[in-house]
Order: sequence, then structure tokens, then C-alpha cells
Amino acid sequence: MSDILIACLFPAMLLYLGLRLSVFDKAFLHSIWFDFLSLFKFGRTPNTNFGNGPFSVQTSSAAYSKYRSLSLDELSRMRASYSLIGRTHKRIGYELGYTKKLDRLAELIQVNAKATDGIVTVMRRTYAQELSVSSATLWSGFPSTVRETPIDTHSLSRIREALKHFVRDWSDAGSSERSVIFQPILSAVSTLPAPSRSRSRVLVPGSGLGRLAHEISQLGYDVTACELSAYMNGAFRFLLDSEMTTTVYQHEIHPYAHWWSHSRNTADLFRGIRFPDVIPRLAEEETVGLHLTEGDFLALNAPKPLPGSDSSRANGYDFIVTLFFIDTSVNILSTLEQIHKLLKPGGTWVNLGPLLWCSSAQARLELTLDELFDAMEAVGFAVVGGRDGNDDDEPDCMKRRTIPCEYTHDDKAMMRWIYETEFWVARKV
Repeated sequence: MSDILIACLFPAMLLYLGLRLSVFDKAFLHSIWFDFLSLFKFGRTPNTNFGNGPFSVQTSSAAYSKYRSLSLDELSRMRASYSLIGRTHKRIGYELGYTKKLDRLAELIQVNAKATDGIVTVMRRTYAQELSVSSATLWSGFPSTVRETPIDTHSLSRIREALKHFVRDWSDAGSSERSVIFQPILSAVSTLPAPSRSRSRVLVPGSGLGRLAHEISQLGYDVTACELSAYMNGAFRFLLDSEMTTTVYQHEIHPYAHWWSHSRNTADLFRGIRFPDVIPRLAEEETVGLHLTEGDFLALNAPKPLPGSDSSRANGYDFIVTLFFIDTSVNILSTLEQIHKLLKPGGTWVNLGPLLWCSSAQARLELTLDELFDAMEAVGFAVVGGRDGNDDDEPDCMKRRTIPCEYTHDDKAMMRWIYETEFWVARKV
């Protein structure tokens, strides 16, 4: 037996004995055990969202697998609520077609479940190692000592958010919203001459279902989409999978069927959306194109120059593009520092989004826009065109400005939520 094998087995035996003898806290031992297992994970980034957190592969896969039952449970509560009204009101409800409306929702849940079932199939194939490790009883006592994220209405909300991203990112219905928020970014990154783009790296953290990253890659860049949430990664891989998604407009969902507020009519409420309008695919490793890194943006390291590039070029990304991302930061200063660290000297950061900080005092700092610009300067950024956007030496597409927009909106609803988002381009100095 080699020294390396002994070195690996010895700490594992200590963990096992400590568990059996209850010498250590079991939850603490569990975290050590998964760190130990991560040493033997190959084939994907070490930043994969691993464990049983709310956005982990294990939790999101389990949630997608329960979409049908969670939705039908909610429908049962709607039926129960309707049953509480009096006989006369029930008759009116029946004449209005309310019971048929409830029945129709049950049918559309089954339609949506075809997509969520497909996502589960892809996730089980893609993340077989993580899911098998999570479900196996590797050590006596572990499964009962670890607090797993419950699969509940919060999980259902995250699934529905992912389904709405299919609409925003990959359907004709989402094209108007995409044009408002994508075009300023695409115009800014298009200022680099086309022949130089294949030698330039772009990072898109918080990439969601990947359409913006895909569009940037179509301009000729080498693009890395980075996403923490396995709800989003699982849905994106559903589109990327060559067995699951083979033709445009292959899939259909009814993304608004569950929310009956602000609806003008039942046809709008229950309308179906077909997707994708184009078929995305990842590039081969070491090939210029679209790539996916699953995990925490804050854990990324600056990449080496692309193969074939000048070997004297510095490590890092030429562009980092953030869309509706920076306000999700628990610590915005850590995010700013990480963007700065990952960029090459003189690299460019393009941002579009609001400042809707994490709720319930989760954010360590909740900065105003002026404070944010001061923090950017302190970290080492200079805003292209100046903070007021009045520098005439820069093209208009690079200047800071306010862009009103919506986010995964229902264009037929009676309610509109308009963000006054800020767009800016900043350079690392």
C-alpha cells in the first residue's frame, strides 16, 4: 500500500472513529468529510455548488423533481379556499368558469412539469457524482445530523423564477426586454476591433440562463458564464444538452399560470411560451466560445492567457460584464475587489443594474450610488466618460447613463415594475 493511500486513509479513519465515539460535533465532521471528498472530484471546476445549501445541486435537483407535487399541493389549497365560500357564491363562481379555471391550472402544471422533469433528467446525468455522494449513507449517523434545506414553497418560487428566465432569455416573448438591457452592454464590448476578440476573455458572473454570455460569445469573444445557483445551471444545461434540446421552439411552458393577480383575462394568464429561439452550445475546452463555470464568483482565479496569445500578456479577463448582479453581494466591497483582481491591468468592467440590496439585513453594506462610485475609486476603478458621463472624449455607448427597464416581466399584466438601472463602463487602474 502506497504512502499516499495511507496518508488519505488515516484522516478518514480518525473521522470515522470520532463519529462513532461521538468525540466531535457531527455536523462539523460532515463538513470536513465533504471537503475531503472534494479532493477526488474531477471533470468540473472545484467551485461547483456542492452540499445541501438552498442553491446547491442536491437541493435544486430535489426541488425540480417535486415541482409537480408542490404545485398540485398549492392548487389543492386554492380549491380548499374556494370551497369555503357560500352556496350562492359558488354558483356564481361556477357560472364564471372558476372551477374550470382551477381544472385548467392542473393541466398546465403537468405541461410545465415536462420541462422540470427534463431538467431533473439532465441534472442527474450531469451531476451524477455529487448526487450519488449526497444520497449515499457514507458514514453511520451523517444523514440525520446534517440540516438539509427543506423543499417547500421557497423552492417552488425559485423554480418559477427559472422558468420565467426561459422566457426572458430564450424566447421571442423576451426579445423586447433583452434588447433594452443587452444592447448597451453589447455595444460597449463591441468597441474592441473584431480581429482582437478571439484573443480576449470575458467573464459574466451571475449569468443565470446564459443568454447574455451566449450573445457576447457570438461577437467572437471567449466567454465564461459563472453562476452559483444550481436552479439556473440545471435549467441552462437543459438547453445545452444535445439529447434534451435539439430544435428551436421545441419546449413549451406556461410561466404565468400560477399567479392570478393583475391578469386582464384568462387567455393571457394561461398563455404558453415556446423556447428556445436559438440553440446554445458550449465550446470545447481550450476552444474560443462559450464556457460555463458553476460556483461562487468570489472563489474564481484569474485565468491564463488564451492559447496562441502573446505569452507576455498578463493573467486575467479583458472584460467583466455584470447584469443585475452587484446588488446581490453580501459584501459589495468584496465583489468590487474580486472584479478588480480578476481583470487584467487596464481591463474593462461593464455594468447594468439596480441597487436592490439583499433583504433582511443580509448585506454587510447597503451603499447609495454615490457611495458605490466612491468605493469603486478606492478599489482602483476609473469610470469611463467620468461619473457624470459628460466626457466628450469617449463614445456615447461607453458613457454612464440611466436605463429604465423591467426584469422577467409579464408584458400582458396590469402591473409594471420599472427599474431605473445604472449603466457604466469602468477600467482597472
